[in-house]
Amino acid sequence: MTSPASLAKAHVEEKKVMREYLLRTRPGGVKGVDHDALCDLLEIDDPSRVIFEQGRGREAVVRVFPVNPLATMRAITLEDLTIDEDGCIRIGSYYDSEPLRMRVHDPATGNAQRIIIFGTTGAGKSRALQAFLIACKRAGIVVHLADLKGGQSVPEAQGNVATHVTSLSDVMGLLRAAVAKAEARFHKYAKLGRSGFIINDPDPLEYIVIDEANRLLEKGSPFRAEAARLIKEIGRTGRSVGIGIVLAAQAGHLDELGGSDTLRAMLKEGEVILLRWSSQMMQALVADGLLPSGENLQPILKEIGRIRRIRRWDDRKDAGGTKVNSQGMCYHLTSHRPTSIARYFLVGSLHPHKGHDPAIRALYGSAPPPGEPLRLIFPPPKDGNGKGSDDPQEPGLEYAEGDEPELEALPAMPKTNAQRILAALEDGPLAEADLLEALDNDGGKDVKRGSIRTTISNLRREGELAPKDAYGLISLPQ
Repeated sequence: MTSPASLAKAHVEEKKVMREYLLRTRPGGVKGVDHDALCDLLEIDDPSRVIFEQGRGREAVVRVFPVNPLATMRAITLEDLTIDEDGCIRIGSYYDSEPLRMRVHDPATGNAQRIIIFGTTGAGKSRALQAFLIACKRAGIVVHLADLKGGQSVPEAQGNVATHVTSLSDVMGLLRAAVAKAEARFHKYAKLGRSGFIINDPDPLEYIVIDEANRLLEKGSPFRAEAARLIKEIGRTGRSVGIGIVLAAQAGHLDELGGSDTLRAMLKEGEVILLRWSSQMMQALVADGLLPSGENLQPILKEIGRIRRIRRWDDRKDAGGTKVNSQGMCYHLTSHRPTSIARYFLVGSLHPHKGHDPAIRALYGSAPPPGEPLRLIFPPPKDGNGKGSDDPQEPGLEYAEGDEPELEALPAMPKTNAQRILAALEDGPLAEADLLEALDNDGGKDVKRGSIRTTISNLRREGELAPKDAYGLISLPQ
């Protein structure tokens, strides 16, 4: 007979190993798996330890790990960021240790890539972008960067890229110049009888990189239509002449990316990486065709290992404790494993610095960036008939340095309901009625109670607001 001590020891040993369940599903596989219900069935209180993955045909697998396999990641190395014979770099690892790779260049066709990185605030977009920028500099690839967070998103990139701009008007000058360069190469290669691009023969591979691209392409942006048109043109003409496009954005819906079906289709054929998302973004990705209909991705919580328990009245234990941030956890939607969870290697230091991150600066190196800066193209002043080169039919003109026209100050972008709520709570918690009153008086558009409640629920789900307390107050996380 087995003793209680032996049973207890066996139970402890079981917690140290990974359990695997192979499933035979109904024809067509399983769609819309309820991850919380699966964890409840397995009696697992930490949902990050349970991985469900659909295989080919009618096979699926459920793996239960002692701890989340992606909880800790090693630092990225220059070897990871060296482009291999397939034109790829290693940016991280899947949960089962298979390398997570991203294509930078296609040696078979000579094409530059079209890359987009989606994710909510704090999900790791900037660190992911840093990895790409470092890889480009080390490989001699010319980068023209627009950091539309005033240069704050990737500050270490300044001085390590050929062109660096931070304003909406300047990124438009950058896009016009990139399209002009792509068209010049197109005609030059046609005369040579060349159908593909060969790196450094005679031109280098170049990338236009736009961080916080949603600020440029979302509804209300003053340059939205022209920016979408120019990005599409770079995607069509540029990729075959060695000029690629990279977008990092918070938005996940077609309407937030210029409202263009062509733009969405173009990006869908490139490299699409999804970091931590909101429920609205997930619905939009399915609706826009970036995920198969009915497909579900395992949620990425803001903190790995967060356990939701009902706290007993006499339980005086601290409900907090150290949790692991999920920054960098992602899905590579256009890879061979679109629904397998992965994570970026650690890019830079774990803790913030008063200035530039020394670990990131070391990865860039001290050498000057490859390539020459693009001369931005601005439209000339309106003529007497009120017509100028900002009309879609006319090309932009290049101004000599110092002769650019003065641009009028751009109107302030309207804040979203989420931004207005977070701003109203900066001075402390508010009851719902007080929050509604604050929103009525903040100068923004009128909002309905139901819309505000939905936004509050989404913010709580994403960890941007504290959970609902006994007094019903709405507050920021402590």
